[in-house]
Amino acid sequence: MFTNAFTELFGVDHPLVCGGMTAVGTADLISAVANAGALGFLTALTQPTPEALAAEIARCREMTDKPFGVNLTILPTLQPAPYDEYRDAIVDSGIKIVETAGSNPAPHLPTFKQAGVKVIHKAVTVRHAVKAEQVGVDAVSIDGFECAGHPGEDDVPGLVLIPAAARKLSIPIIASGGLATGSGLVAALALGASAVNMGTRFMATDEAPIHPNVKQQIVDNTERDTVLVFREFRNTARVARNSISQEIAEISRRPGASFDDVAHLASGKRGREQVYGNGDVEGGLWWASQAQGLIHNIASCREVVDTILSEARQIVTSQLPSQLAK
Repeated sequence: MFTNAFTELFGVDHPLVCGGMTAVGTADLISAVANAGALGFLTALTQPTPEALAAEIARCREMTDKPFGVNLTILPTLQPAPYDEYRDAIVDSGIKIVETAGSNPAPHLPTFKQAGVKVIHKAVTVRHAVKAEQVGVDAVSIDGFECAGHPGEDDVPGLVLIPAAARKLSIPIIASGGLATGSGLVAALALGASAVNMGTRFMATDEAPIHPNVKQQIVDNTERDTVLVFREFRNTARVARNSISQEIAEISRRPGASFDDVAHLASGKRGREQVYGNGDVEGGLWWASQAQGLIHNIASCREVVDTILSEARQIVTSQLPSQLAK
């Protein structure tokens, strides 16, 4: 239905992406995304070891024969993950599409390029997107301020960020942040993107490996039900509004506060186990974008993809032409 530089470059049917999501990007979800004709990414660091990642890639291959990729998020930490080993597991498993995020992917590009891997890098600013193109990535996924996760510190929404990036880049752009509908896809394409990335929308699917309570909370929430945390530490993150995220925001605003003051509340393990595992939506920090206000049902990945494409087609073929002056 929509064919462009993105679908041709990555060999997928539709310009829809489910980017890497920690604890969510497993074979259960990503194979369903792939089978629906979209491009999904297993999340490397969701797996405890490179060997476990290789096993998860193999499991995903048993569930789909369509293209899928792996996300490798590279972050500076006190105890950094063995990124080179995860990278090698990706290459050795024959994966041909990788999504990088966090730090500059340049150190890993020679290995990926030698293996024929196409690389999409996630960026939150035009300057970082331009740098990613300069170092040799094949496409850029650019996150507007509406996104879940880390939107950066510049607070530029997609309506401005996408066309600003399109003006500077010659490689395909994937729009990310606040996208969940056919109208969002049409808008992103009109602004210069070649595809859209939807994380929160794919969380509210039958196949997402999270507790049903979380999926229903996404449906029940509105566009106002997110909180920005860690802003005071210049590591801004958008998460779902609950008692934990509001407490983190309150503590962080206190004079002299540091991340150590909220670390026990922000624990990733707490979010994975209490929220995603046990279904206690107040039990920890969990990720969601402002797109919550656009998500009104839990459906299969195929139903989500088909609905978005149907809506987009109707807008392009009927709604917009009807508004043109005769």
